Order: sequence, then structure tokens, then C-alpha cells
Amino acid sequence: MSDNRLFETVCSIVKQIPFNQQVGLKMVSISQEEAEMEFFMRDELVGNFMRKTLHGGVISSALDVVGGVVALVGIFENAGDIPWEEKEKRFAQLGTIDLRVDYLRPGAGEYFRAKGYILRSGNRVTVARMELHNNENKLIAVGTGTYIVA
Repeated sequence: MSDNRLFETVCSIVKQIPFNQQVGLKMVSISQEEAEMEFFMRDELVGNFMRKTLHGGVISSALDVVGGVVALVGIFENAGDIPWEEKEKRFAQLGTIDLRVDYLRPGAGEYFRAKGYILRSGNRVTVARMELHNNENKLIAVGTGTYIVA
């Protein structure tokens, strides 16, 4: 599978989701084992207005999206030699089964990077581990997500 084609396809899918646009999530990199996204701090993302830190929902959403992206990569890899268009259709069937987030420190920073790693990728279920770091590389939150292809 062409890494460029995979990157372009995933970027296109991520951009089409209105909530991702609101948060400002952008793909940075994708490989067979991990994905990385970034977004910048903005007033609309603040949860604690006195500290000017990220809303917890933004943190969990960013982790869920990057977990979904690595799950998608796993689905593409497990799909084998089926046509590319069929692989793309499988994304429409992707859903989050479970998401656990541990908030480790307040979401302070100028920008944030969310990374997801595949822990296990099967034919129908993928488990991913995610991390959110700020621009000072401080670990803000970690998560584990389980995703299904119906």
C-alpha cells in the first residue's frame, strides 16, 4: 500500500468531519503502527477560563480521533488485496466501542500533538493506545480505545 495514498485518504476523511474542523485537527504522520495529529490552542477550546486550559472533551475527542485513525490503518492493512475503494468504504463502518482517558495534567500549551499506536488489530476489532502532549512535550493525557468495523 502506498503510504502517500494512505496519508492523503486519511487526511481527506479527517477533514470531512465537521467536529474535527472545529477542533482544528490536522494529520501530521501515519505509518502502519502509529498516527500523529496536531491542533492549536484557541479560545473556543478552553474548558477552564481562569487557567485557559483545554476542555476535557477536546482532549478526549482528539485522543478518540487519533485512535480511530490508527484503527483505520489497521483495517486497511488487514483488508489485504481488496480494491482501494472497498478499503475506504470500511471506514464508514468504523465505530468506537470503548474509550478510556486518564487526564494527567491541565491542558496548557500553544499547540498539542495526539499520537496513537496499535496495540492489537484484528479483522473486526482494533485496540489503540493514545497520548496527548503539548508544545513543551509534557504528557497531558493518555487513553485506550477499542474500535470495531461492523
